[in-house]
Amino acid sequence: MLLLTSSLRRLMLVVLPILMPVAISVTAVPSFGASHPVARQLAATPPMGWNDWAHYQCNYTAQDILSNARALVKTGLAAHGYDTVTIDDCWMQKDRDASGNLQADPQRFPQGIKPVAEAVHALGLKFGIYEDAGYLTCGKFAGSGEPDGGGKDHFAQDARLFASWGVDYLKLDGCNLYVPKGGSMAEVYRKAYAAQSAALKTVKRPIVFSESAPAYFQGQPDWYDVLSWVRGYGELWREGDDIANYHAKNPSKPRFDSVLWNYAYNLPLGRFQKPGNWNDADFIIGGDDGMSAAETRSQVALWSMMSAPLILSSDVEKLSPQSVAVVGNKSVIAIDQDALGRMATLVRRSLTMDVLLKPLSGGDYAVTVLNRSTAPVQVGLYPADLGFSSGCELEAQNLWSGKRITGATSLQSDVAAHDTVIWKIHPAASCGTPKRTGTITMIATGKQHDIKSYSRCLSATGGVGDCDGSPAETWTVAANGALESAGRCLAVSGRKLVMQACSAVKTPRWKYTLVGNLIDRKSGQCLSANKLNGEPDSLSMQACGHNQPNQIWSLPN
Repeated sequence: MLLLTSSLRRLMLVVLPILMPVAISVTAVPSFGASHPVARQLAATPPMGWNDWAHYQCNYTAQDILSNARALVKTGLAAHGYDTVTIDDCWMQKDRDASGNLQADPQRFPQGIKPVAEAVHALGLKFGIYEDAGYLTCGKFAGSGEPDGGGKDHFAQDARLFASWGVDYLKLDGCNLYVPKGGSMAEVYRKAYAAQSAALKTVKRPIVFSESAPAYFQGQPDWYDVLSWVRGYGELWREGDDIANYHAKNPSKPRFDSVLWNYAYNLPLGRFQKPGNWNDADFIIGGDDGMSAAETRSQVALWSMMSAPLILSSDVEKLSPQSVAVVGNKSVIAIDQDALGRMATLVRRSLTMDVLLKPLSGGDYAVTVLNRSTAPVQVGLYPADLGFSSGCELEAQNLWSGKRITGATSLQSDVAAHDTVIWKIHPAASCGTPKRTGTITMIATGKQHDIKSYSRCLSATGGVGDCDGSPAETWTVAANGALESAGRCLAVSGRKLVMQACSAVKTPRWKYTLVGNLIDRKSGQCLSANKLNGEPDSLSMQACGHNQPNQIWSLPN
């Protein structure tokens, strides 16, 4: 058990009716123990655009694709960065032609794909297409991978065909891969995505590569291995469940829970991301049916704080002017597209609210407060809560209202149910440099798709359990890897975990690895939760296993 012998720091964040302290994280992405393979630098900032799937599924034609492309231009969204139009599954026939080439569905694309790509390019946009690493796509159309039972794949042939059509972006799904008897599913996926990556490099056209491999391993130990290698093959990757689709028979069905779930599984993965390599939390459905105005603001703000790709999937022609203003908010998009490419840190999570902090280029920061509850709350953030020195003043702008304040000693806002307030702040020189501070979370086992069940917080008072926003869940990561809470540091005494005076910890104690292990440098053992069953769990030091869920932690970025 952890022991906290010093008093907790004074709470500085006022939230009515919820009390929640906040700290800030601004230093570099964890460097101790993490290595990054080199990837092709085709997407220095998160890709933006439009895809048909979440709104249309297979119910589209070439005219639907082009109507949405024209709407991107007409609404001004293309000028704000939504510049790649991608056709998803179902565009091809089930069989290839006599030469082994893919064939467009003549009902959807009577003139083929190339004229559509040319029409998209004529609008000043880029063109993307879908394929699958398996022998069939998810919709049971012709895939690029090895045939069922083994044989020659079509990755190189399809890459040449796509380049000849003018494709700028390839989304490669992961249904129906052939896994030979006794073979490793993870290795089969790696072989397929490596082959597609190599094939794209041989064509004389830059094509951004979107990988879906991690999504097929979510919840399994291999997930972290796949997340480690996809970065070397493509520019972005889906790592979890699809976001909720629009259904014409039930257009008003709420979809915000799906947005929160995709946010939940994406947020702890910031260590895998850097410019040119992006965690993809799936489509922006804000503004579409099933999403309120507040929920639309939340999705766009949260995706931007995570530096996630902003890929709309809606009927753009039918977006309201208010929705266009939200998804096209230039100031919020600039947070997403910031050159640092950093994912926000979860600095505090209460039972109903999240506070995120994201460092930006030029010494600025973005701050958000997400209200997950069904009732409005009033928020007050003080500079000290954000890790700045006493007497700090901020220049701040609410990016939804545009309201600016100078010399601010607090950030105040009413936050509606399911809404998210987002500020861009510039601290005065006297504010100092904040430390790398926030929550240390663990992903819980189980199949409940909600934040409370999925995300567990490490507490200096003992163990890991439900995140409640208490000061004991605030940790600072020192440059040498020390983990500090309320002025004391996490240490190992014999086989027990204790909180000691940081001065008593003579040497750097913890090594943090890319997959998320916290390893005691002296013993070589891993910080482990003894169980993950939804109850508060005690901690111990155990031999490190291969991606054991009870040994994987997400630290402040």
